Amino acid sequence: MEVLTAMDRVGPVTDFWKAQYLETYIADGGSKVKFLTGGNEIERSLALNNFIRDSEASGYKTAYISAGKVWLHDFKHIYVAIFDMIDFESCLQACASRVIKELGYDPDLIPEGQDFASWLQACGAFDPLTKREIRENLSEMFFGNTWIDNNFAISAALITGSILGYPAIEPAAKDLLMAWHRGEKEARVSALRKLGLSPSRITRVNARHMLRSLVEIILISGYRGLAVAIDNLEMLSSTSALEEIRYTKMRREDAYESIREMIDGLDTFSHFMIAFAFGKELLEDEACGFKSYQALWMRIQNEIESERLNRFADIIDIGKAGRNGTEVVTNGRF
Repeated sequence: MEVLTAMDRVGPVTDFWKAQYLETYIADGGSKVKFLTGGNEIERSLALNNFIRDSEASGYKTAYISAGKVWLHDFKHIYVAIFDMIDFESCLQACASRVIKELGYDPDLIPEGQDFASWLQACGAFDPLTKREIRENLSEMFFGNTWIDNNFAISAALITGSILGYPAIEPAAKDLLMAWHRGEKEARVSALRKLGLSPSRITRVNARHMLRSLVEIILISGYRGLAVAIDNLEMLSSTSALEEIRYTKMRREDAYESIREMIDGLDTFSHFMIAFAFGKELLEDEACGFKSYQALWMRIQNEIESERLNRFADIIDIGKAGRNGTEVVTNGRF
């Protein structure tokens, strides 16, 4: 009997994802939710790590989340975890470089530690026309994209302007805007209003829309999209008192609802792929698993039909995967 290593099982699956999704469908503007089960915890985590590695190599921003570390019952927590992992300011730095190039300058010529506006001033080129062109480029970049939330666009434009040195904002204002992006309560609505934002916070209700806005900023900054991996989803059904995060029945159902909403709202995203990994207990436990939340189970149950490995399926059992993506034969059956 052939002995298969973890890479023999997960490599063909993630290689397939890279070729069929990351390099084609997602890169062309598609969006996808994938589920990995079977095998053992090490194999599933290896598969997600491969997915993240391949995504980065293909030009995507990435985020890796463990259900044992980040609450999943409120999508705001998922959004904030992703936001913290993708280095938002580096994306806006790339946006600032795009503005500089649009104005006909080379960002590499600007001395380290000096912003674009100061450099133009030193060159005697910071005239009213140039200022207007900067504003117009920022407006077109962020407000011309209807997929970006208006508050998100205002904040991104202000922070990018601060990177350019025009329109300049105080460091405290920039910190306030970053706190708003993270959904922090310290971001006072009254202070945000003074910066032009409408008086609203990031909540579980609008967090998916904010994630979509974040994906658009990632695209503007030059990446091909966003790839997210969420591991250890079996934590949702764990009853161990030793776990750092322990889900009550209500929070577990809220987490299932978050996943259900992500599946249903996938058409509102582009250039986005998310992969969940979990042990088979979530498929088998009728009291705490997927079957306990019919709204989600109805959307995924049709995927679980065959003993044959289908790498296009949205739920993949890596325990069925053999070397080179062939099926593992058990008792004479696929």
